Amino acid sequence: MHLTTMRLYIVSTLLLTAFAFTACNQYLDKYPDNRMELSSPEDASKLLVTAYPEGHPAYLLEMYSDNTDEHNYATWTAADRFQEQAYRWEDISEVRDQETPQQLWDAHYTAITTANEVIKHINSVSDKSAYSTQLAEAKLCRAYAMFQLANVFCQAYAPETASKDLGLPYPEIPEDRPGITYQRGTLAELYAHIEKDITEGIPELGSRYVSPKFHFNVNAAHAFAARFYLYYRKFDKAVEHATRVLGSNPASVLRDWSAWSKLGLSGNIQPNDFVKSSNKANLFLQVIATEWGGISIPIAAGSKYAHGSLISDKETLQAPSPWAASGQEMNYVVVNNSGISKYALHKLPYTPKYIDRQAGIGIPYSQYPVFTTDETLLVRAEALALLGRYDEALADLNAELSVFTKRGVQITLDQIKAFYNGTAYYKPDAPTPKKELHTSITLDMVTQEPLLQCILQLRRVLTIHEGLRMQDVKRYGITIYRRRICSTGVLEQVTDQMQARDPRLAIQIPQDVISAGLTANPR
Repeated sequence: MHLTTMRLYIVSTLLLTAFAFTACNQYLDKYPDNRMELSSPEDASKLLVTAYPEGHPAYLLEMYSDNTDEHNYATWTAADRFQEQAYRWEDISEVRDQETPQQLWDAHYTAITTANEVIKHINSVSDKSAYSTQLAEAKLCRAYAMFQLANVFCQAYAPETASKDLGLPYPEIPEDRPGITYQRGTLAELYAHIEKDITEGIPELGSRYVSPKFHFNVNAAHAFAARFYLYYRKFDKAVEHATRVLGSNPASVLRDWSAWSKLGLSGNIQPNDFVKSSNKANLFLQVIATEWGGISIPIAAGSKYAHGSLISDKETLQAPSPWAASGQEMNYVVVNNSGISKYALHKLPYTPKYIDRQAGIGIPYSQYPVFTTDETLLVRAEALALLGRYDEALADLNAELSVFTKRGVQITLDQIKAFYNGTAYYKPDAPTPKKELHTSITLDMVTQEPLLQCILQLRRVLTIHEGLRMQDVKRYGITIYRRRICSTGVLEQVTDQMQARDPRLAIQIPQDVISAGLTANPR
């Protein structure tokens, strides 16, 4: 496979463009084009600003997941062909600049190329110790980009299948000549590469980045490692890294959901507060060109495929749970407009960067809180539950509920078991928040399975619209149904289903790299 068709774009070390994001209220601005020759640690740091992908899979994965239904009403249409293909689990052929598998592939491998250029330069200098933090950041950037690609284009990791499942090319040197051939390798090999970069990168990161949220600061690096090890099924390491982030009093570093929920619902008031870099809960932020900040909320565009009333009432935002009878007891406000199918939280900004303000032509941007203390806490809770440390997992759940519910609700293991034992497993015509788990992990059905159900339900609500639900679906083999819902919120028809290990769970890699010879995902 040749580099031009693999889209692992190469940028010469002598001619590189360094971009940097400013503070939260100016996060769309970039520094002017700086063309540089790498000659110092400072140059490497400037270049590493572009080692963070300019793409995020939230829109694609939310359409793919069980957070979306098809709504059958004459005035509700798809936003475009991309949204429709994603919802229908089709191999996406739609050509557009944002969120497609092609764009995600390009954006993440471009970031990897930048990281590799920095690593190449560091390997060429005599005093490598002067670049220790830059080398650490470059390795973490490469690992993060590959992890994100794996979450889109590969099956979920499981020890019994990883040595057979397809991985992805993991470049470790820049492509400085044509004709380089790549192989996908296995998922086991891919995860081993990611782990190596994480374990080599984190110890050397030091305290160089403590507060900036658009880089791998120390806490963001440990939060990344915690999520990675949870997916890698190395649960003790997930606990270790999460604890480095959360400290001895997790509730003190969580989001102030009560204050956020009281903010005005118009415009970007809630979203801008949700993603502000000064918020203690936000560990790592990405600014992305995306329509999802608008499509995810109750506007007309994209209403055909949406998180609607049936899902919200029975499974997510307004569903019963061990901690609340409905969403009214939570520290959030569910937004919905009359005549629109969508039920949502106003979390993600929708900010146009104008190309021609007079003509109204612009590119929509949003900002994603990629790693937060709240999500990291639930990563640890799940890892503890899977290790059989139930009381500690419950303590983490209650720490989150102390800020996520209006009255600081605290629950017991007996309450969790009573709720889920008294709840039928989900059926498409009788939906509940309890989904059957098809995992190779042997679960204790008395305590462990109900506790995991509780963690998965809470995380589904906590991370709504952020694209993380799809990974839980893949990891636990949860069956997704495609349902057509009428305008009154009643099921009309089940049109498709995707069970555990369905080949379509690994989204198809771009057609141009398949045409160039890289093995396609099975169909």
